[in-house]
Amino acid sequence: MRGLSRSSLAEVEERFNAVAGSADLGTLSDELFAIADLLDREHGLRRALSDPARAGEQKARTVRALLDGKVGEAAVATTEAAVAARWSRAGDLADVLERLGVVAAAAEAEGQGTLDEVEDEIFRFGRVVAANPDLRRALTDAAAPEEGKRQLLRDLLGGKVAPTSLRLITQLAVHPRGRSLETGLQEVGQLVAQQRQRLVAVVRSAVDLTQEQKLRLAAWLRSSYGRDVHLNVEVDPRVLGGFSVRIGDEIIDTTIVGRIEEVRRRLAG
Repeated sequence: MRGLSRSSLAEVEERFNAVAGSADLGTLSDELFAIADLLDREHGLRRALSDPARAGEQKARTVRALLDGKVGEAAVATTEAAVAARWSRAGDLADVLERLGVVAAAAEAEGQGTLDEVEDEIFRFGRVVAANPDLRRALTDAAAPEEGKRQLLRDLLGGKVAPTSLRLITQLAVHPRGRSLETGLQEVGQLVAQQRQRLVAVVRSAVDLTQEQKLRLAAWLRSSYGRDVHLNVEVDPRVLGGFSVRIGDEIIDTTIVGRIEEVRRRLAG
């Protein structure tokens, strides 16, 4: 989610993949989130477990003594691998555990056939938050009790979204970990999409696209990028003609507004 050492991340992911197959993925997700939250709260513990001067085996023994019997074996083994790896900053340890908590939740959704739902629901909730300042304040108020935020989200989303969506949104609202809610939702949405190695395209159009248009656009993007592309469609009345597509930092703009801006840039140059 944030910048992590690729080699260290690969080591931990390898161990995670080895143990996750026999675990209850929803429980594993919750446990990894809880361990990440513990490390965020307990600064001394986080420093001790991320100290590069301590042997990885020693830190792994500390983790097992601390967690054994409190969480499942898959969570313990994943955390052992995380503390044995080398990270550039102490916060990376909690970051990688949170990341794998999201991956576990996404894998559970994929197994249940709800991964597309989860992607769409996280994206749509981000738009709801952006359009509702009162809701955003209620969910980002650092002084508000955690249980109050959980209850608010249960009342708002319970039975209306996939359980995985509610789990991930709740984690972000209750434990923002220094991010804005919008940034957290975007990061999680990208990780959920990666579960099937897909790109995420944000499409802005003045009117909602028909299903046929979405299928044609997705097929064109797939042939262009060589990978499946998940479409998140934003209806924006300010768009004049055509539509724009953003994939990462790349923008494909077919709107009249986009063409006018391009002409202006050329004239200014």
